[in-house]
Amino acid sequence: MDDATPTRCAHCRTKKCVSGRDCLGDAEHHGTLYDVEGVAQLHRAAAAIESRHYCREPRIREVMLLAEELGFRKLGLAFCVGLAEEAETIARILGSKFEVVSVCCKVCGISKKKLGLEQIDPQKDHETMCNPAGQARVLNEAGTQLNILCGLCVGHDAIFSMASRAPVTTLIVKDRVLAHNPAGALYSRYHRRVLLPEGS
Repeated sequence: MDDATPTRCAHCRTKKCVSGRDCLGDAEHHGTLYDVEGVAQLHRAAAAIESRHYCREPRIREVMLLAEELGFRKLGLAFCVGLAEEAETIARILGSKFEVVSVCCKVCGISKKKLGLEQIDPQKDHETMCNPAGQARVLNEAGTQLNILCGLCVGHDAIFSMASRAPVTTLIVKDRVLAHNPAGALYSRYHRRVLLPEGS
């Protein structure tokens, strides 16, 4: 018997599902999840990009190829102000083939105090909040067909994804400590020691 349970796949040593084993006994039901309109189209396109470009293209190129495969012309870029330079470069690259609507996390300049939010600097008179629901609204109103995340804060990315009408894909994940490479914490012995108490 495998050492995985339905909720503990990360601990399974065999991953026999890769060879076609249905550990949950629910393959038939899971297959119908891709009958949903929109999901089927996106899934086929994602499989096509994986098949044709596996290990050949960087993520930004894969995003462009996915959009092309889906016939999308208008892309949304929701970015963190801390990655404004990166966002400008991304918008220029995407703009070579698509119409790009970009929106900054601080859009509308709403004060954290207005919503009773904690501030990074409590002494500051005005600290502008991140506005992920507003970013999604701007892109929804613009009619974007695929929205791309560039460095939204943890939690704000979740709000954006919940509020976005268009499918959402992530290009850059924010990690201020590790140069936006959160996987670095998994490869660093120091970080693993801090994150995993002795004996875990």
